[in-house]
Amino acid sequence: MFRRIFYFFSYLGKPPWDTGISPPELMDYLANHSPGKSLDLGCGTGTNAITMAKNGWSVTGIDYMPKAIRQARRKTQQAGLQIDYQVGDVTQFNPLTGPFDLILDIGCFHNLPAQAKIIYQSKLSRWLTPGATFLLYGFLSSDSEVGFGISSADMASFSAFLILASRTDSTDRSRPSTWLQYTSPESDL
Repeated sequence: MFRRIFYFFSYLGKPPWDTGISPPELMDYLANHSPGKSLDLGCGTGTNAITMAKNGWSVTGIDYMPKAIRQARRKTQQAGLQIDYQVGDVTQFNPLTGPFDLILDIGCFHNLPAQAKIIYQSKLSRWLTPGATFLLYGFLSSDSEVGFGISSADMASFSAFLILASRTDSTDRSRPSTWLQYTSPESDL
């Protein structure tokens, strides 16, 4: 409940994480892959969804903050693009029309409590096409920290159904962070 209130008040102004600039990791991926169908989990005001759409991707964005989605829709309309934005909780949301070739998560997963992370991963495994990419960014946590952050246990859980293609650790706002790129296994057919 506290996090929902925090995000509500953050979107009354300009949240510190909303830079309006897509990260180089996403830009590099888009430059080296053909467009397809993408999903932006925790899309906020749509910066990265718009970037993907400008690069020819069919994009769906989901966020549980209605104000963020309203801002995303306004920015998308001003850019003359079409993006399917939906208000919803990524752990409870079902009407997504997947599967997706690319799923992007910048700062959504790392904010979920432990039980919600399990639900998220279950849905994620169904949303990815064979050979799809999952780009995940978040703050790192130790395995002793409960909830916030991405722990080694979280990464092991992803590795149960995805293949880790790359990992780049860094620091963001004085906290350890990571970019993870996973691929879903190719179909056996």
